[in-house]
Amino acid sequence: MQPFMRHRRLRANEVIRNLVREHHLHVEDLIYPMFVVEGENIKNEVPSMPGVFHLSLDRLEEELEELKALGISSLMVFGVPAEKDEVGSQADHDHGIVQRAIRQIKETHPSFYVIADTCLCQYTSHGHCGIVENGEVLNDPSLRRLAATAVSQAEAGADMIAPSNMMDGFVYAIRKGLDEAGYAHIPILSYAVKYASNFYGPFRDAAHSTPEFGDRRSYQMDPANAREAMREAASDVAEGADMLMVKPAMSYMDVIYRVKERFDLPVVVYNVSGEYSMIKAAALNGWIDEEKVVMETMLSFKRAGADLIITYHAKDIARWLRKG
Repeated sequence: MQPFMRHRRLRANEVIRNLVREHHLHVEDLIYPMFVVEGENIKNEVPSMPGVFHLSLDRLEEELEELKALGISSLMVFGVPAEKDEVGSQADHDHGIVQRAIRQIKETHPSFYVIADTCLCQYTSHGHCGIVENGEVLNDPSLRRLAATAVSQAEAGADMIAPSNMMDGFVYAIRKGLDEAGYAHIPILSYAVKYASNFYGPFRDAAHSTPEFGDRRSYQMDPANAREAMREAASDVAEGADMLMVKPAMSYMDVIYRVKERFDLPVVVYNVSGEYSMIKAAALNGWIDEEKVVMETMLSFKRAGADLIITYHAKDIARWLRKG
């Protein structure tokens, strides 16, 4: 009997390595986030996110054609309105920037699966994710605004609602609002476990959503806590969530694993802006092989338990998968 195991037998060449590979990445696993803005003929690169653009609606078609050609069929739409106010009035406006974008996408490319980010931070003058009074973010009044926003997005043609605000009871309020408005068939992708992370910096550059005062730690989760994440996810499951998200992804793979092990729902991870920009910056400086690092990162998300990945790398990944 041999004194040790010959594990290398199954690593001897590319064919056997492919045969025994435990996790795979497919283009169908990817959701591409996009930022739509008011105005005309706008395609401006976000300074802190190379390769990611602000797009006006008249420049949206070229982006959609590129995504279609790459085989990417799922989008998450974020909007940057021209006007903001204390209560985020543009968030649920019939002619809000996200609502118009959704209508345009569904009219010209009905095969795209459109997920609407549902929050108030891009629309409020103070940059917080809810209604503010005397410097405090109010929970229950914010729920009414969020439910109204979700209904308006569904009316515009959104296939899925993705609430990201982290107010207590937000899934319940949105599910109730959708059902009462006749949209019981619209699923909710809950930002169930969203940490108050320092990896969001470039996104706030893209969405123009930096808080005017304070921070979001009174409603987003403490990065030190993992058991609390299970309570947050359990609440959202009980309130009617159809899918659960963990955000960010790279620094929270232990949480992704826990959520996957405990809940029998699809798990989505958000490979956030700071994670994207770090890799892009290192690649542009020639310090890393971008393709190999990105693909290794995506497989690590899958290994941790992610079913789907929201990532700004999606277009590049789709190209690399075709090449491979």
